[in-house]
Amino acid sequence: MSDALGKAGSITLVVPTMNEIQGMRAIMPQVRPEWVDQVLVIDGGSTDGTLEYAADRGYDVVRQNRKGIRQAYIEAWPRIRGDFVITFSPDGNSLPEYIPPLVDRLRQGFDLVIVSRYMDWAKSEDDTVMTSIGNWVFTKFIGGLAGYRYTDAMVIYRGFRRDLIDRLDLRVPRPDLWERHIGRYVSWEPQMALRAGLKGVRISEIPGHEPLRIGSESRIRHYRVALSCVYALVEDKLFWK
Repeated sequence: MSDALGKAGSITLVVPTMNEIQGMRAIMPQVRPEWVDQVLVIDGGSTDGTLEYAADRGYDVVRQNRKGIRQAYIEAWPRIRGDFVITFSPDGNSLPEYIPPLVDRLRQGFDLVIVSRYMDWAKSEDDTVMTSIGNWVFTKFIGGLAGYRYTDAMVIYRGFRRDLIDRLDLRVPRPDLWERHIGRYVSWEPQMALRAGLKGVRISEIPGHEPLRIGSESRIRHYRVALSCVYALVEDKLFWK
């Protein structure tokens, strides 16, 4: 790791993509090489040049086989080399300038650090009325179940110790009913926040603006995600140990 960020502990920046060429061209050149040791792009089947762009910049690339960002993380996990992992959206929602303070907070000993869109002065310019209400409701719901007062439990932009994923059992396959019909496309951020609180790991948040996304519209099906999240969170609260 470069001396620019000080203490030991390598960093992997995980970048999920699906036809994100406009965002990649605008955002990724702002990620300075001395900030991270590995950039790992996980691609869900791009046809717009995203993969070629990532390869030209020397990034590691994983082509995922099954749909969904949670499955993308699971498939790519063996390729992650860093002691710490930062999950990062290349569509403009995640500002690269928060990487150094995020790394600093991780190196202070925290297991999970979230770049919160709703803490202190931060705000989301990408929120709609529905997503703003949804994020607030789920953050309060998760915090109540977990016993930790989050300001943003849902955002992708976060850093964590690599070993936290297995400590929280997030790579354990879900039952077939869940995978095929309920939560196949749901990411693991809500469960990570809940299980981290239940486990009592060291959690921190830093404020960070979320700008409008670049190029593409959100592909999230909000009602399906909401129902899947409720199912998973209640199940975890009742049965996860």
